[in-house]
Amino acid sequence: MPECKIKFLPHAKEISVKQGESLIRAAMDAGVHINASCGGEGVCGKCRVLIEDGKVDEGITEKLSQDDIDKGYRLACLSKVKSDLLVRIPVESAIDSSVLNKMSTPRKAARIKERNLEDLKEKGLFVPPVEKIYLELAEPSADDNLADVSRIVNALRKDHGEHRIAFDMSVIRKIPDLLREADFKVTVNIARPVRGAGKNRIINIEAGDTTDRNYAIAVDIGTTTVYGQMIDLITGDVLAQYGDFNAQISYGEDVISRIVYAEKDGGLQTLNEKVVGTINQVIEKTTKKSNVDPDEISTITLAGNTTMTQLFMNINPRYIRRAPYVPAAILYPPVKAFSLGLNLPDHVTALVYPQVSSYVGGDIVAGVMGSGMGHDEELTLYMDIGTNAEIVIGNKDWLACAACSAGPAFEGGGIKMGMRAAKGAIEDFSIDPVTLEPMNITIGNVRPKGICGSGLITIVATLFEVGVISNNGKFNRNLDTPRIREEDGVYEYVLAWEAVSGIDRDIVLTEIDIDNLIRAKGAMYSGCMTLLKEVGLDIHALDRIILAGGFGSYVDLEKCMVIGLLPEIDSEKVTFIGNGSLLGARMSSLTNRIRSDVGETLSRMTNFEFSETASYMDNYIAALFLPHTNLDLFPKLKNRLSERQKMKPKFKNNSN
Repeated sequence: MPECKIKFLPHAKEISVKQGESLIRAAMDAGVHINASCGGEGVCGKCRVLIEDGKVDEGITEKLSQDDIDKGYRLACLSKVKSDLLVRIPVESAIDSSVLNKMSTPRKAARIKERNLEDLKEKGLFVPPVEKIYLELAEPSADDNLADVSRIVNALRKDHGEHRIAFDMSVIRKIPDLLREADFKVTVNIARPVRGAGKNRIINIEAGDTTDRNYAIAVDIGTTTVYGQMIDLITGDVLAQYGDFNAQISYGEDVISRIVYAEKDGGLQTLNEKVVGTINQVIEKTTKKSNVDPDEISTITLAGNTTMTQLFMNINPRYIRRAPYVPAAILYPPVKAFSLGLNLPDHVTALVYPQVSSYVGGDIVAGVMGSGMGHDEELTLYMDIGTNAEIVIGNKDWLACAACSAGPAFEGGGIKMGMRAAKGAIEDFSIDPVTLEPMNITIGNVRPKGICGSGLITIVATLFEVGVISNNGKFNRNLDTPRIREEDGVYEYVLAWEAVSGIDRDIVLTEIDIDNLIRAKGAMYSGCMTLLKEVGLDIHALDRIILAGGFGSYVDLEKCMVIGLLPEIDSEKVTFIGNGSLLGARMSSLTNRIRSDVGETLSRMTNFEFSETASYMDNYIAALFLPHTNLDLFPKLKNRLSERQKMKPKFKNNSN
């Protein structure tokens, strides 16, 4: 798709975007504020812009008069870029563009990178875990009365060079009738051994030629959210994905509270049933969305932190939270999926990612494997930003890891209007520094329904930089705007009024929400700084930083630094891989090489317990401000805040 150049006036900012991109998203990416509170559905009518040159598709609604339309005005949220454009943004006459440019925060999204099937093939890592072979067998006769299983084995050996073949009992039970119903034309599913000396197991047999339909499911069992993907094992494509809140969340928002509940009478069984039920819902949704017959699914790979894994497998997690913090197991054997309560056929094998320790689980191991950092020379910091925040530092020679409880804020939990990164979630935000009117961008460009993790980071960072909130997360009570108000003793900022929201009430950000985010980012920052110190490094010694997390479609690095989630770093070093746990589960579904390397990678991972590291709590307390108690650690932000202070008299609404 061709690229189009857009120049925004009076800001004199330029950006190149793909043809068909939303004009309001292009403006946001260029750092140009346009008032828009409805999320991009054209309801509020505030994002009026003048197209001085070039063409856009759509953008015309009843919110514009015919005179405006004739002059070239369009709604930015509904306009699709068709050509190079010159766009003028109506700006308050009291503010000149040079001031607006100084007030705007630099925007730098982390580069998004995912490994795929081609990556695996290029690196020689593609060893399919399950393959299908089509057989046309001779029918038995008086002269050829071999047993059915022997007939299949002989054909596999003679025609396909297969050896060391073993059959699951469930397959043997199917063979007699199915062979005859299919006129002895069948497809066998062969599960390859993780290591060369093992058996090639026949796990299923199907009528006819189904070699073009072979699927697997990958699941991330998160403390807050469970995500799943349906994977085509032939192409490596993700056919469908679905996520939902972990139903256990009603019994506690973090792993400690879940363990406490599991210790109650019947608690373990309840939590097991809740998470299994959520996973089954994810399986059902992805199966329907991808139009896959469950009988065509070969494996399911699951990754979760240690507590989530043990609760899923109905194993008592009591000793995870008590010194010396011992998990039930590090490695789990492959098991039949149905034996774990999963609604899948009896031939489907469940593979569960191994753990490192009580608080560093299979999700971080999956992330390390999926990102490839354990095979690379580059010295890498891997940060999984989620409820149970995990951090890994190292390369192909050594790996150090640790975990800390950050809480569910990054995934929308504990936030009044928080939600998963789904349609209607505010994921990007800007604010007019004079009128304090918002510019909300939602996933799907629909009316806002809530705030996802990436949106929360951006909103808080932006409000802090323009002086709407202070470094302790409190709203400036002296600002002259109806959007800052007190409700039930709690101050909040109205992102979208009920009239333009996608729900039956205003969309707001409260001081309690901000406090929860500060605590979450404080845990991540402290964990990062503490682990770096423990291994004798500082942030500038790193070659690469990998961010993972299912909290949004992208990460604005500058905003992460503004709130103190990340130290000030070279943004070119940072890559965002999305849900690292899910990525690792998917990679393991595609190749046995990833599975075979897991054990070796585990042997190189040294775990640090922050509960026994005094400096962690010191770092945490210091990080419970925006961005930190020591602003000198963030010199670029300090300079921007200083510039803002100098310009304050020009902004009548920004007096303290």
